[in-house]
Amino acid sequence: MKRMLVVLAALCALAPFAPAHAQPYPTKPIRMIAPYPPGGATDILARLISQGLTESLGVPVVVENKAGANGQIGHEFVAKAPPDGYTLLLGNSAALAVSISMYDKLTYDPIKDYAPITLAAQGALVMIVNPNVPASNLQEFLAWARSRDGKVSAGLAGVGAMHHLVTEQMRLQSGVSWINVPYKGSAPMVMDVLSGQVDFGIDNIPSSLPHIKAGKLRALAVTSAKRTPLLPDVPTLAEAGMPGIEAAAWHGVLAPAGTPPAIVAKLNAEIVKILRSPEMTKRLADLGLDPIGSSPQQFADFIASENVKWARIVKASGAKLE
Repeated sequence: MKRMLVVLAALCALAPFAPAHAQPYPTKPIRMIAPYPPGGATDILARLISQGLTESLGVPVVVENKAGANGQIGHEFVAKAPPDGYTLLLGNSAALAVSISMYDKLTYDPIKDYAPITLAAQGALVMIVNPNVPASNLQEFLAWARSRDGKVSAGLAGVGAMHHLVTEQMRLQSGVSWINVPYKGSAPMVMDVLSGQVDFGIDNIPSSLPHIKAGKLRALAVTSAKRTPLLPDVPTLAEAGMPGIEAAAWHGVLAPAGTPPAIVAKLNAEIVKILRSPEMTKRLADLGLDPIGSSPQQFADFIASENVKWARIVKASGAKLE
């Protein structure tokens, strides 16, 4: 009996030192960082996934917008957050695949600083113009822009983002110059195209689609290999006379590096289930996004391959930022 009491006392003494992740997960609210302003594709997708996780995990999953520096502020915040599963990131192709080749210094490493959970969705970009621009197709736009002698303005949803590189590729291929106007995200850029403050921009389809359908914006081309069902009458860049320019913006869920594999696996299972639900599939299709739902390793491999791909494009375009 005395020996049993000694053993019990020893176990009680060790209890406080049990690893935190041995406790049930989750036990408190989770925050999902959307590194861009409200209203853009990243923000919309973050809120859809968070809503699904709130229902499946039984704890609030709250979206926090930490915008700035082409998404770098939000990505850095998550990279430095505790790896306990309570701070997640809805990251995207701009900050995780393009920026590392565009900037001499990044405050985070897209490969080393995160535990990838799943590639969530991807979709084409669309070239939008203010309806007052006298062009109904890409070639008419280029002719008009050429006649303006460099006075045409291009809204950039983010400096160093995929939108920026597509704009640069178009400029190089056409030989037409314009003034780049940078923004801190898609939503403010679209607002200025709507108001005529800038003439055109390359945007994610979700944030521009309602305005295109309402006739407040004109879509001239999409960046995918084939036309999107959402804009069946809008040609691809290749069809419009600019072959070789193809891009899809993608979004994925990540946690800080070092997050316990059991937590990553649990989040992966829940998010993939959400992405593949009929309700989510339809909602994403309405937004011009294709749901993916990959494994953590597949997502990690995809990020690495995208870094290689966009490094080649950045080098060819000559685009570089300090």
